[in-house]
Amino acid sequence: MAQWLCQLIWVLLSDTMQEVTATSRHYVDRLFDPDPQKVLQGVIDMKNAVIGNNKQKANLIVLGAVPRLLYLLQQSSSSAELRAECAVVLGSLAMGTENNIKSLVDCHIIPALLQGLLCLDLVFIEACLRCLRTVFVSSVTPVQLLYTDHTVIPHLMSLLSRSQRTQEYVTQIFSHCCKTPEHQTVLFNHGAIQNIAPLLTSLSYKVRMQALKCFSVLAYENTQVSMTLVNVLVDGELLCQVLVQMMQRDKPIEMQLTAAKCLTYMCRAGAIGTDDNCIVLKTLPCLVRMCSKDRLLEERVEGAETLAYLIEPDVELQRIASVTDHLVAMLADYFKYPSSVSAITDIKRLDHDLKHAHELRQAAFKLYASLGSNDEDVRKKVCSPRASLCSPSRRQVPPSVSSAISQQPGFP
Repeated sequence: MAQWLCQLIWVLLSDTMQEVTATSRHYVDRLFDPDPQKVLQGVIDMKNAVIGNNKQKANLIVLGAVPRLLYLLQQSSSSAELRAECAVVLGSLAMGTENNIKSLVDCHIIPALLQGLLCLDLVFIEACLRCLRTVFVSSVTPVQLLYTDHTVIPHLMSLLSRSQRTQEYVTQIFSHCCKTPEHQTVLFNHGAIQNIAPLLTSLSYKVRMQALKCFSVLAYENTQVSMTLVNVLVDGELLCQVLVQMMQRDKPIEMQLTAAKCLTYMCRAGAIGTDDNCIVLKTLPCLVRMCSKDRLLEERVEGAETLAYLIEPDVELQRIASVTDHLVAMLADYFKYPSSVSAITDIKRLDHDLKHAHELRQAAFKLYASLGSNDEDVRKKVCSPRASLCSPSRRQVPPSVSSAISQQPGFP
């Protein structure tokens, strides 16, 4: 009986796969039609078919749709609409699995799209940039491909003035492809700060956020960039004041957190003093707020790790942080995931908690270690039974916390 059932399932799956493969083959075959109008309609139909369908995307890639789409995209004889639609389909294919991204990169999609940016048609440029953004956001894409041709970065800079979409996509590409000091230097030398600073006042929230994220990665452990950012004027105001405004409580959490990270990196790079009001009265309290239990787990992780990085070398900041909004006790909640309630009532919540439980604990350990790294009074507060790190029945500091603190410089 069981064997018969397995055979039936296999037959049904085989029929389904054959049907999907046949449909996919039909889409690919239409790309070779001698009638340009039929080719365009075929690409449009393919675009509609692959939206949200990873199986269809994988089938089209296996059946050779990508080389043909790239060919049509690069042909000067192709209409502007056809080239743009090809870029859109390629971008949709890139939104599938990591294997899809690898296949697209292996087909040399990046050089083809970068070449497409030289076209004058704005719709086509935006489609190419959107596809490039999707490809470069993936962790499997070698970001060095953006820096192979020394003419690429200056051209991308020039596209910032074309539209809000080009501003959003270009800055997002920069922020995801800036991984090393060498990348920071290249972007800095090609005028990234001067070109991106005006975008912080854009009417588009997405543009403002991507510009902010770009400044954050540029400033990370980079004294030259950070010292330049301190003196940048944005619509007549110093950048630091603009960032302080972005940390106000009425701003979106994403904006508050990213602005705090940017100021943190500028401070650690030596461009802003640790006693500056924008650090003591604005950035540090903002990061402590990010650690509260009403924030998303991802935000709490990022907030704690950034705060740990900010206060790590400065004992006065450690003292201030230790008495701000009951931070030490607040970190105890980082060890309460996944909760038993999640296991009973909400499977999705439980899965989410399990994925982030390790990150939460790691972030808490980093922050505890930074808090207790230099000052004995702060260290006692962290290690005190009143820190409530464990359950009420066992108010002891976990060995991992004590170990993390004891390994810090200056611990007796």
